[in-house]
Amino acid sequence: MAETISKTDKELFVVFGGKVADTRGKDFTNLKGMDVRGFFNTYQDALAAWRAASQMQVDDAFTKYVIVRLW
Repeated sequence: MAETISKTDKELFVVFGGKVADTRGKDFTNLKGMDVRGFFNTYQDALAAWRAASQMQVDDAFTKYVIVRLW
């Protein structure tokens, strides 16, 4: 059963990234060197931060940014 989110439900997303061992995976090589872009209340804001961070590293295939929904 799909869970629906009402307007009163809060969401929280985090955007972070760093170097990965394999361009196809999410095994980060240096957890202490992670670049945390921030915490966001909406997916749209998180996506904008992810796009900005990813675009800055577009020439480095081994740097990956992700969006994680915390709740």
